[in-house]
Amino acid sequence: MLEMIVAGFLSVFTLKTIMLIVAGVILGIVFGAVPGLNTAMAVALCLPITYTLDAVNGIAMIMGLFIGGASGGLISAILLNIPGTAASIATTFDGYPLMKSGQAGKALGAGIVYSFIGGFLSMLALIFIAPILSELAIKFSPIEYFAVALFSLTLMATLSGKSMVKGLISGFMGFCIAMVGTSPIDLTERFTYGKIELMSGFSMIAVLTGAFAIAEILKSAKESMNSPTGGAVVTDFTIKGFGFSLKEFFSQTGNCIKAAVVGILIGILPGIGAGTANIVAYTTVKNTSKYPEKFGTGIIDGVVASETANNASVGGALIPLLTLGIPGDVASALLIGGLMIHGISPGPMLFATNAGLVYTIFAALMLANVAMIILEYVGMRLFVKVLAVKKYALLPIIAILCCVGAYGASNRVFDCICLIFFGIYGYVMSNLKFPLAPMIIGFILGPMAETNLRRGIMAVDGNIWMFFTRPIAVCFFAATIISVVMTIRQRRKEARRNA
Repeated sequence: MLEMIVAGFLSVFTLKTIMLIVAGVILGIVFGAVPGLNTAMAVALCLPITYTLDAVNGIAMIMGLFIGGASGGLISAILLNIPGTAASIATTFDGYPLMKSGQAGKALGAGIVYSFIGGFLSMLALIFIAPILSELAIKFSPIEYFAVALFSLTLMATLSGKSMVKGLISGFMGFCIAMVGTSPIDLTERFTYGKIELMSGFSMIAVLTGAFAIAEILKSAKESMNSPTGGAVVTDFTIKGFGFSLKEFFSQTGNCIKAAVVGILIGILPGIGAGTANIVAYTTVKNTSKYPEKFGTGIIDGVVASETANNASVGGALIPLLTLGIPGDVASALLIGGLMIHGISPGPMLFATNAGLVYTIFAALMLANVAMIILEYVGMRLFVKVLAVKKYALLPIIAILCCVGAYGASNRVFDCICLIFFGIYGYVMSNLKFPLAPMIIGFILGPMAETNLRRGIMAVDGNIWMFFTRPIAVCFFAATIISVVMTIRQRRKEARRNA
């Protein structure tokens, strides 16, 4: 293995390959940072370019896109409270409050460093334990996936803020939004009212970008009307290193490890993705913290949890992709297409037939991770200058880019209309103090829970008790019960403390 790793690094240490990796990382950061755009779009845009490249250079560029896209979302999440991608939703919870308190440098620095660490740890997992973890993942039937989704849905209570009732209502609304369209398994139309556009449901980009980006644009526009500076933030941005001390760095070791483990494990499970990983990791770190009440007020712990997990999920997602040929999301599916263009077929035989190129992928990921931390560190001072732009000039540009992203996902004007609708919906919900995070959990995980519940019932011929005969599923059911009990106890303690 050591010889193969060395050979992989030697194959990417050429000027052309390094330049392509850097170009891929830069483009990935841009697509990750701009609301409405995402890594899948960047990969789709660059796939035609890889036709003219050899296998090593084509794969290296795509790996750069993956790493840059995973990390780029933190920039807009921290500076504008607008997650560039679904993988950076939880970064807004503490990153933006840190920026508002004058610690933009610390928030950006922590996000960049722990994005690098999360990616590095996931790549170690990819290199050394991929076969073991892939064997575990292949044992997951619909019953196990349902158990995972059910456990993840309990996180709504943790992210409900001060009012659990409002949080649960918000989560229920997310689930209802996801039910629009054709139902899984039997393809029955639900809540379409005869509209063809609704048959495929609401686009995830339209819902997430609308609820967070457009809603934040409306909120910022209102605030800037009464601002003497036009909404621009005047800041003397001085930073030493990455903006935080060694003491703070070492104090986050436990949070980093927990978030990385969550990110890698969720990344391994196809169909869940980094959008869920960052929220689950955030709530895991919050629930195990000595000061959970400080989360959401602007502490470095929240940024560490989210950014470590979403980058760790990249390596995790590549484990089933390379070893089993199972893509975890759209971007991974496009990556399979990119590999097959160069005659590489992901699957159990990949390590036997193309071991050299597999370790080239590992080396390209490592190099792209290093390029990411260097490029984002150099660009930190440039990123913060966005805050000095008057909002009446900045917000229309962001709104247009959001519309472009929503339209580009499926080439439908209907998605642009949905974008505006969910923007207004998110704005109204925020004004009424309804948290948006539970809605996103319901929207993402609701369909996963429903689909796998129905598949699981079909697999056991309607005998629901068979769900409790599978050890992995039983573990997640037990974790669900424990999570609910602990949340209720914590809420009661808070109520007594407030009283």
